[in-house]
Amino acid sequence: MNTSITNDVLAALNILTLEYINTGLFKIIGNTPDWLNQFCDRKLTSGMNISVPHETFCFLKNFLIDAEEFWLSNSGKKLSSGLWTEVDTNGQEYQFEAYALFVKNKKILLIELLEETYQDKQYLIQKGREYELIYYQLLKDNQKKDILLHCIMHDVAGQLSAINGCLSLLEYENLTLKGKEYLEVGRQQCLKQQELIKDILDIFSTEVVSLENSSTDIQELPNILTSIQEVIEFLKPTFSQKNIQLELGNQIDTKIDWRVIGEKSRLDRVISNLVENAYRYSVENSIVTISLQLDGEYVLVNVDDRGSGVPPEMVKNLFQKFSQGKDKPGRAGLGLYFCKITLERWGGSIGYLPRAEGGSRFWFRLRRRAIRG
Repeated sequence: MNTSITNDVLAALNILTLEYINTGLFKIIGNTPDWLNQFCDRKLTSGMNISVPHETFCFLKNFLIDAEEFWLSNSGKKLSSGLWTEVDTNGQEYQFEAYALFVKNKKILLIELLEETYQDKQYLIQKGREYELIYYQLLKDNQKKDILLHCIMHDVAGQLSAINGCLSLLEYENLTLKGKEYLEVGRQQCLKQQELIKDILDIFSTEVVSLENSSTDIQELPNILTSIQEVIEFLKPTFSQKNIQLELGNQIDTKIDWRVIGEKSRLDRVISNLVENAYRYSVENSIVTISLQLDGEYVLVNVDDRGSGVPPEMVKNLFQKFSQGKDKPGRAGLGLYFCKITLERWGGSIGYLPRAEGGSRFWFRLRRRAIRG
């Protein structure tokens, strides 16, 4: 009676129970589930011997090799085939899983049709993939916003630095007492805004990712010499505050086509970042030099300062996000990281070298525009 109930339960659960007789030969135990006859040319019933996999499930051929080894080992655990798919005589797909096990010294093979269980798994997998895509899309959107925030804050900070530099130079002009009062108010407001921007960037702690691909027409590629000259002109008032000379290296051939692969506004920002970094680490009455030269198919730019240099323990982290020099006013440690991801996106590179005579050299390479013969 108990055996009959067990057989009925297994059949109701869509499980076919087979007893191993010999290699590839099995005996049907108990009742057969309804789905079995959808895969066979003849009706199969309890007690019949069938050949597996040749008659029914071709997938089981390889699994049965492992199953026979399992039965020979007389292990007390079950062996699973994993999920597989079969097509019935009507062309409909079904999902199965088989198990090899011992029951009262008998070698048993169970073949289970997965219906609701499989559908539930597929539903969960599908939902998991959908939520993963949504997550990465949200992450990507947030990263774009973070990039935009950094760029806006950087540009605003640059403008304020220039304004503050001009205001500092006005101290040497013949101003009235009221004029000096207004000048001091303007300087204090600039400093407050710079601190506010620094605070905003200090809490900018999400990932900064590679920039979007930008397709630019070859005629619109930036002239890197022009960009350097514009940055020098823009930052000279700031450098004058500390009596630091900002200059372009000598012996630059202006007849050469200095156009490079990139986009002008971002290239200007890369150059500005490196030059402003040199300013922050330079001592008064020193010189910051930007040199430019051809390097095969690339253009090499060097930004040299006469500061204290970078401590050896910090060199390896220079271009990581949120990496800052000790006791120096930075911008949340994103400037060099921005340079790195920007240049690498364009196929370029960036690095640091200590100068033998003291100070630092930050260099970067960008590919020149293709010159057609």
